[in-house]
Amino acid sequence: MSAAIVVENLSKSFGKQRKALDAVCLRVQPGEMVALIGASGSGKSTLLRHLCGLVAGDSAPGSSIEVFGRAVQSEGRLSRDIRDIRAGIGFVFQQFNLVGRLPVITNVLAGTLHRVPLWRSLVRRFTDDELRKGIEALARVGIAECAFQRASTLSGGQQQRAAISRALVQQAKVILADEPIASLDPESSRRVMELLAGINRELGVTVLVSLHQVDYAMRYCPRTVALKGGRVVFDGPSAMLTPPRLRELYGAQLDELLAPESAPRVPAAEAAGAHGWALASQNAA
Repeated sequence: MSAAIVVENLSKSFGKQRKALDAVCLRVQPGEMVALIGASGSGKSTLLRHLCGLVAGDSAPGSSIEVFGRAVQSEGRLSRDIRDIRAGIGFVFQQFNLVGRLPVITNVLAGTLHRVPLWRSLVRRFTDDELRKGIEALARVGIAECAFQRASTLSGGQQQRAAISRALVQQAKVILADEPIASLDPESSRRVMELLAGINRELGVTVLVSLHQVDYAMRYCPRTVALKGGRVVFDGPSAMLTPPRLRELYGAQLDELLAPESAPRVPAAEAAGAHGWALASQNAA
């Protein structure tokens, strides 16, 4: 089976002085759940936007991105089939990317638009089967009762869950989540991460999620890829991100990544395993 995601020698420059990505190489296997961590400006969002073909990289020799064996881009040129390839990639945005004045179910069923005729998408006419699948997707994330409310009436956590259900309706084989919990309270953050982990575990969907808080990566993602200055500085089991290793990688930037005020509440018995490293890191500083 092809790897879910393959990135080779990907760079992205903005002007002559700044490289947002610098010779990034990455391979993600089908069914993995991988955290992408790094401080602000490390290149996390830029990388995700390249993976789904929203942005083309520099025209460096040998640079390429493939998703399940299909070329997203090569040497700075997007694939001619990029729209078709994007149909299999669900993108969950930090700011939800919902149309507030439309019902939640309409936002969710936007995930079917690559499969329905243009005229039906323009008038938002969906079949009974499509509506049923949309309601089922909303039920899976726990907000089926909100299906016919305006999206703007939902809380931030509910809007993010609606965005996830849109990716489910899309039948995406890969979900890219760009800091999906950055603007949420701790309880909503926990629910969103548990939903992504459940989709990965139960449906086998490959998930790559960028996170500003290392503690969530430690708790929910078996593997972590760490970026700094546009380069991959760590790629391995999340359990290997010990306090000394994190301090070695990020130095003073680590304080930005710990974000203890955003950490999910867990029983005291779990503290030493899931979050105790954060306190140890602060003591080691």
